[in-house]
Amino acid sequence: MFHRAEVVELEITDYAFGGRGIAKVPTEEGFYVVFVDNTFPGQLVRARIEKKRKRHAEAKFLEVVRRSKDEVNLPFQEISGGPYIYVPIELQEEYKKKSTLEVFGRIANMRDLDTRFDEFIASPNHFFYRNKMEYSFSCIEHDLETNEEKDDAFALGFKRRGTWWKVESLNKPSGLFDEQWETILKDVREYLFKTGLPAWHPPKKEGFFRHIVVRKSFEQDQLLLNLVTSSTNIDQFDVEAFAEFLKDKLGNRLAGFQHTVNDNVADRAKIENGYWKLVYGQPIVVEKLLNLNFEISMESFFQTNPKSAEKLYTKALDYVFEEEIPTGKVVMDLFCGTGTIGQILSTRKSDVEIVGVDIVPEAIEDAKRNAQRNGIEGIKFYAADVGKFLKEHPEYIGNISTIILDPPRAGIAPKTLLKTIDLGAENIVYISCNPSTQARDAETLDKAGYNLEKISFVDQFPHTGHIESIAKFKKRS
Repeated sequence: MFHRAEVVELEITDYAFGGRGIAKVPTEEGFYVVFVDNTFPGQLVRARIEKKRKRHAEAKFLEVVRRSKDEVNLPFQEISGGPYIYVPIELQEEYKKKSTLEVFGRIANMRDLDTRFDEFIASPNHFFYRNKMEYSFSCIEHDLETNEEKDDAFALGFKRRGTWWKVESLNKPSGLFDEQWETILKDVREYLFKTGLPAWHPPKKEGFFRHIVVRKSFEQDQLLLNLVTSSTNIDQFDVEAFAEFLKDKLGNRLAGFQHTVNDNVADRAKIENGYWKLVYGQPIVVEKLLNLNFEISMESFFQTNPKSAEKLYTKALDYVFEEEIPTGKVVMDLFCGTGTIGQILSTRKSDVEIVGVDIVPEAIEDAKRNAQRNGIEGIKFYAADVGKFLKEHPEYIGNISTIILDPPRAGIAPKTLLKTIDLGAENIVYISCNPSTQARDAETLDKAGYNLEKISFVDQFPHTGHIESIAKFKKRS
């Protein structure tokens, strides 16, 4: 039917979970299905076949040949991180809800999921909602006007879909991040180009300018910038002059500017891959989440869409407090990270004892510092492995009323989930940024004696295929 690496044109007719467009190609034996990530029904697209099976194939999306009739014109530049920017938000939400219900029910082996579905929670902001964005430099540019590749260029923007070596320069706002910053990004690109220092060459692993990472505080309406370069000819770069340029462009909105030097050949902007210095301002911004303040550095983990995160946490805590927390019993926040959920829970019901557990000691130290800053006392944080926690702290045996789970995208490792079940909580409230792994775990929890009572979906990332879910499980008598 198709050959691997073959480039084909496909008509997208349906949508599957995670933003996978579906094309059905007629054959003598019936329809052959091709899944194409980040595409939408009604589009005609070019794609490259990546995997081929007997009944279906998976293809890498390259470009839209013809738009869907449902798409609308907006004054934003389409980027790989926002493939559905031109699709009306109501339609995005409809497809997300339908596809997530279908995949969750199938993986969890629950045919009555509709009866347990609670609500779909939309993002309060559909545009300019992100609080972090990373931009890449490359001397290999994909020219959006000619649709051709240019060598010896100076591109600053986002990687071209399906490539790791070439960048599409951002010439106008993407509609996802701060509008003022993305409007002046082309001026930033021009300023840095005039220094005469080259953009990074990904295949050759050489060059000077590598990344710009920007964090935003909606509470302060300020930006924290990190310019990542190599050390090659660094003495020719006047970083103080660039700081003055940024101050002139952003004024009081510039909270801080730091310069990271990274000679690691891996194409990442992580600070630990090099060394950094603060050139101007502060190395942090402060964000407010449900009336609590959180310091955010360039490397901190924090919810990307804070206003939507408030909706997510509020719903999760609604599920927690639907059940009475008996006197002497605790609520345990597993994978607590920097302690956001536990602190919000404490402000909502201060007479409940909360225990935060995470295996990363640095995260626990951040959690303790955040709690102290917010004046929260009724919460204890432990750096511990889930499986060893009760052995190290026997005082909690039989005293855990509710567990809140908020694991990383990969979900909970099967052994860790079994250790979590062994903690013996009456209720589990499970927050997931990947409902398909949550569905897998739901089947395990069901076999272990926990009923799925309710589930809600939260759209944290409009214009993408991502969706988050919150599920409430109750132990059967």
